[in-house]
Amino acid sequence: MLQCPTRTNLHTDRQIVQELQKCIDTTRYGIGLTTLLKVRKTMGLQCTRQQRHTVKTIHDAMLDLCATYPNAGAREMVSLLYHEREMSVARRVVTEYFALYEPELVRQRKACRLRRRRFWAAGVNDLFAVDQHDKWLRFGLGLHTGIEPFSGRIMWIRVWHSNRNPQLILSYYLNTIEALGHMPMVTQSDPGSENYGIANTHTMLRQYHDKALHGMLQHCWMRTKKNVMPEIAWSQLRRQFTPGFENLLDHGVNSGWYDLNNTLQVMVFHWVFIPWLQQKLDAYQDRINNTAKRRDRNKILPHGVPNLIYHSAEDFGALDFKIQIEPEALDFVRSLYIKPSHCVFDLVPEGFGKCIQHCYNDLGRPSYHTAISLGHLADELPGKIQLQDDEDEDFVPLLDDHQDLPSREDPNGAYYMGGVSGGLGLDTEHCHQLDVLSHRIDESLIGLDHAGLVVWEFSDCESDDEMVDGW
Repeated sequence: MLQCPTRTNLHTDRQIVQELQKCIDTTRYGIGLTTLLKVRKTMGLQCTRQQRHTVKTIHDAMLDLCATYPNAGAREMVSLLYHEREMSVARRVVTEYFALYEPELVRQRKACRLRRRRFWAAGVNDLFAVDQHDKWLRFGLGLHTGIEPFSGRIMWIRVWHSNRNPQLILSYYLNTIEALGHMPMVTQSDPGSENYGIANTHTMLRQYHDKALHGMLQHCWMRTKKNVMPEIAWSQLRRQFTPGFENLLDHGVNSGWYDLNNTLQVMVFHWVFIPWLQQKLDAYQDRINNTAKRRDRNKILPHGVPNLIYHSAEDFGALDFKIQIEPEALDFVRSLYIKPSHCVFDLVPEGFGKCIQHCYNDLGRPSYHTAISLGHLADELPGKIQLQDDEDEDFVPLLDDHQDLPSREDPNGAYYMGGVSGGLGLDTEHCHQLDVLSHRIDESLIGLDHAGLVVWEFSDCESDDEMVDGW
């Protein structure tokens, strides 16, 4: 069954019309609310009311989703039903389901408390914040992400057998900005040599496009401050996404199917599980980026779908600081810092990969649930396999003779770590541009502090005493 976007998942019908009008030549073609409703009906697209889901009709889907996402709240589960089961369900129905079948989880959820940290973001593409996540290293899996803080958009979230190699980490960033065609003003990370590749190449790219930046590193090291946005993203991932998958992995370890000290089992596991898990992470990223976050009284601006905020900042009364990239500059830094033949980019050693693909085909290309049986085909594998070198030992030196960007902190503890005005924040001209934009948007969105600077108080939990996530 086909569905249309709903208020809970993407936009209202009027918002859909507004977005469509940006994509067509309105001097030749017209589309309004009435036309959209007719087209939707013709295509068989049904909204929440038309689908008429009840606690009974969502029961089987809820059982499956709750097993994978055991900590999901009502609001998040509505989004999961829509994105993963193509079911448009009223939040009231999901709340009734939880009250009936998961009363203990409801009590646990209500006990959750917000932990807020104040952070400034001057606009879209002010900075990208990057970070690795080590919780799954016990399974031989490393996670890495990049976040655009102003919109809350996940720029990438990747799983691999490493998250410390500077070439690998840099490839995530370069692939992202190559696809976008632009880059942010600065990048940001915790200290660590694995991030030197991003720090160097981003600085070189910025200096290529602006000679006045020579001598100043265009990367912020979060030495005394927290790398807030990635921390929040990992916290939300661990609450929303990872519990079900960790249960699956722990079951395999506890059942003796997977021994991290067994090289053969590790390679089979990487070959089977990493591509499958990446598909799940891609779906998670798409869902987060296309779902409006709940309104938060502590977050002045913006509220909306991350993808819409990122691509249409002016519609939210915000500035976009993106810098267009010359392809030849990107090619130069890529050739300077990345060796495509490096073993870190191989899922498994080449010889083993060919052999296991042959075994997989002979088994009839089973799903991941049964593909672990490949481990029993050890007799057919090559007698000697060239293992990957310790790819984490690669070292990239930081650029010489470069000063760090200055940081700005207010007496109230709020801090700015972006790249606007050389790290000092919005100037008079930027504030004037924001004033102009503010006249074009809904008055309910206006209320900027710090001379037009947007203030966020980020949280890594979705509910507090006054605002509970649908329970």
